[in-house]
Amino acid sequence: MKVLITGVSGLLGLNVALEAAARHDVVGVHRGRIRSAPFETLESDLLRADAVERLLDSVRPDCVIHCAALADVDRCEVEPEQARELNTELPDMIARACRARSINLVHISTDAVFGGDGAGPYTEDDVPRPVNVYGATKLRGERAVLAAFPEAIVARVNFYGWSLSGDRSLAEFFINNLRAGNPVLGFTDVVFCPMLANQLARLVLEMVEKRLAGLFHVVGPEPMSKYEFGVAVARRWGLDAGRISPRSVAASDLAAPRTRNLHLSTHKLSTALGTPLPAFSTGLDEFYAQSLQGYPQMIRGFSTVEEEA
Repeated sequence: MKVLITGVSGLLGLNVALEAAARHDVVGVHRGRIRSAPFETLESDLLRADAVERLLDSVRPDCVIHCAALADVDRCEVEPEQARELNTELPDMIARACRARSINLVHISTDAVFGGDGAGPYTEDDVPRPVNVYGATKLRGERAVLAAFPEAIVARVNFYGWSLSGDRSLAEFFINNLRAGNPVLGFTDVVFCPMLANQLARLVLEMVEKRLAGLFHVVGPEPMSKYEFGVAVARRWGLDAGRISPRSVAASDLAAPRTRNLHLSTHKLSTALGTPLPAFSTGLDEFYAQSLQGYPQMIRGFSTVEEEA
């Protein structure tokens, strides 16, 4: 299978591409921030007129996994037009182009479409009520995709892992700061369901191979607070979890409001796949093993940005 993956310089896109490349012919699309990857890469601004159509006609993929997005929640709040273009309009264009060419599509959405005003866990049938620009634009994007291409997969996700820059995921934030001896904050009242990006990638590929369609929650099966997540990461690395101070998100100075309850049900996906989703401890063990095997250094080696001496 030939797989076209957008946003391969992003944390999820890169890890999806690396997992897919082990079994498939992968072409990764980026905007000039990646080099020497073990799969074919193409530089393209997908927002340019006809860029999506030209790319699909040139690559002729069997499947597109659309990971590219403006995922910086606070930046979306101050740049709503850019968020709308990348998170709503671009997915709509890709869905229409894929349907016209009978190309399978996986669109990556987010758990942040929910407002956290219910007890949870939220199912795919619950009504989303986003509290920030990021969630609102992603919600409009997933609705546009399913309206244009009902046979597409829309995956609401939350993930952690190793990134090109080494500082994009919450897990990297805790590890980097605790290794440096810095005190950090951990929100006790923001609950989410994190999944290792590599596990997420393998699940998405399995969903494609099983020809699933529609909306799915592809997150970890275990809810926890951001504070609990940080403590678990610290303990697995043998770092001082006591440097993580429990704090309410209400006391933060973040530009965008955050959803406090992002506990999503994964029953629909586990039923469709016929197996439980991987436990948090399994993903954390794999994440730790990657650090011992040089995986984060390999990832950073693909970056076009030279580290300062």
